[in-house]
Amino acid sequence: MAPPKLNVTLRYVPEGTRKFYWVTTIATQSSPTRAEMNAGVDVSDEVAEVTGFTVTSASADVPDLSGRFTAKIPARITADDSSMRFYMSSNSNDVRTVLPRDTAGFMLCLWEGDIPGQKMDVFPAKVSAAVPQTGIEDPASIEIQFTITKQPSQNVTIPA
Repeated sequence: MAPPKLNVTLRYVPEGTRKFYWVTTIATQSSPTRAEMNAGVDVSDEVAEVTGFTVTSASADVPDLSGRFTAKIPARITADDSSMRFYMSSNSNDVRTVLPRDTAGFMLCLWEGDIPGQKMDVFPAKVSAAVPQTGIEDPASIEIQFTITKQPSQNVTIPA
């Protein structure tokens, strides 16, 4: 008998679906409450581009004398450098009021949208830089750079 097939995915495009919430306080990172989420700021509509907010694991060699093959084991977990490019406002009333340098909090990445029961990732982060982009042909934007300060919580159930 063949193994069961993976569930057929309901494919989607991120535009109009994906959400990013900046939340300053979460009591338990692995299970934010709806009240904590609602106390944050939905920055989704001003995001032009997202880089990072991913977790990777290195591997370590574990050689032994049983043979020439060198096995590997999972090693340190790291979060990639992360940034978001936001649109700027001609009156300075934009993301710079919410995310100035050294602001600490959590970026909630709701990959399939804010749908209770589905999954999100919670990245503890600190704003390391806010860099206006200097291109003159594109809409004015600013890159907010984040350092990921602790191990993120992944596949967290979105509360009702």
